[in-house]
Amino acid sequence: MPTDRESMPDDREGEPRRRGRGRSEAGPMHGRRRGGPFGEGPQRAHRARRGDVRAAILSLLGQEPQNGYRLMKSFDRATDGAWRPSPGSIYPTLTQLQDEGLIVAVGEGRSSEFQLTEAGRGYIVEHADELEQAWQSATGQSEQDLAFHASVAKLHGAIEQFRFAATDEQRAAGVQAIDDARRALYLILAE
Repeated sequence: MPTDRESMPDDREGEPRRRGRGRSEAGPMHGRRRGGPFGEGPQRAHRARRGDVRAAILSLLGQEPQNGYRLMKSFDRATDGAWRPSPGSIYPTLTQLQDEGLIVAVGEGRSSEFQLTEAGRGYIVEHADELEQAWQSATGQSEQDLAFHASVAKLHGAIEQFRFAATDEQRAAGVQAIDDARRALYLILAE
């Protein structure tokens, strides 16, 4: 029996057998969207502030008692994968909320669930806007954010038209317009 990986037959005729978690036939980025408005560069996961995690946990526990693992899954589900806090942010925050008397653990070990106390229920009623803001900032779903991304998509469509249909004179004017827009955006950020 051959031991060389390349010479080991596979179900696919004439192709080497693949083992482990190496690159797939479609390449290392298959199924992943690359970052940036035009698909360039790496995409980074959103990193929320600790206060945001705290508010979001209270919001989720206001819906139903959950354990830590289920809370992590709930974050993922509620944000379509945009926000996935690690156990290193979930569990210390749960301990902090217990110390503040806003939640209590029911059960033992892995089966223990966290639920709101009376003080916790009062807190989520008094701070409903803050809890909602935590979700909006985590997913980038403000109206201004959605409008900005829609505008970027429209600009991208116009740029694509220029790539294929513009004359050299039109492209020169397009370069000037894009440069002016870039400068204007930097001026807005500098305010």
